[in-house]
Amino acid sequence: MFKGVGVALITPFCKDGNIDFAALGWLIDQMIESGVDFLVPCGTTGESATLSHSEHNKVIRFTVERAGGRVPVMAGTGSNNTIEAVELTRIAKENGADAALVVSPYFNRPGPNGMLAHYRRIADVGLPIFLYDIPKRTGEAVPTVVIKRLAAEGVIVGLKWASGDKDQLIELIDYLPKEFIALSGDDALTLDAMELGAKGVISVAAHVFPEKVKEMCDLATSRDFEAARFVHEHLLPIFEALFIEVNPQPVKEALAMMYPAIVLSVFRLPMVPLRQNSHCALAQVLRDTYGLAID
Repeated sequence: MFKGVGVALITPFCKDGNIDFAALGWLIDQMIESGVDFLVPCGTTGESATLSHSEHNKVIRFTVERAGGRVPVMAGTGSNNTIEAVELTRIAKENGADAALVVSPYFNRPGPNGMLAHYRRIADVGLPIFLYDIPKRTGEAVPTVVIKRLAAEGVIVGLKWASGDKDQLIELIDYLPKEFIALSGDDALTLDAMELGAKGVISVAAHVFPEKVKEMCDLATSRDFEAARFVHEHLLPIFEALFIEVNPQPVKEALAMMYPAIVLSVFRLPMVPLRQNSHCALAQVLRDTYGLAID
């Protein structure tokens, strides 16, 4: 169910800061019609840290209903508070999500036993869990032994790999059963990850070029890595430009440049628009490298 290209959906906002469900619905339709394989609302790219529980509920329900069974939905439900993560996962399950993406506890920085207890408690909700390991955001990498144990116990069914530790990914794929799903969490490392055995990506860049990210992953899935590498090289400038500042600032501004009548460059504090030089650099990549009509 969760292989190929998933899109880590932005959460569009209106000028008054409320969620722009019209823009979100348009984006969901665009992504599905472009051929992506699944949707991931309320993740890091969706500015989930600034969404209330009520807003989580509304965004997940809206995404599931708008998708209408056309693609599965993996809802972001992570928190550094286990009770809160359980509640968000319960909300996701009640709203029809097919799985939950649960980032490792940030700020608290628990040890291995704390991480094990955290994920076991969330798994009691009964929704398939993908562990999200992104130490540059959380401050602490999830030890490989913890991932192995959670997978062996059936607590997690997959991993969003964003640690950049290729040796860890090799060890996990060699150790874990074939049904365990490793997904890249970094567009620039997707092809490398798939060569090592990952099954796809939870992508930011797919907002901008969904068909090309899909083409790259499909070629990698069919083991045509030479052709996939060619597409990767074509996409590399946008992969890099979308992280010119902290995600999701660049991708939301890219969409606002491409579709100014639909998506606004509005963020929830403490996220703010790109600095002027970063904005210009991003616009230049879209205009000069990819030939888009950007003002």
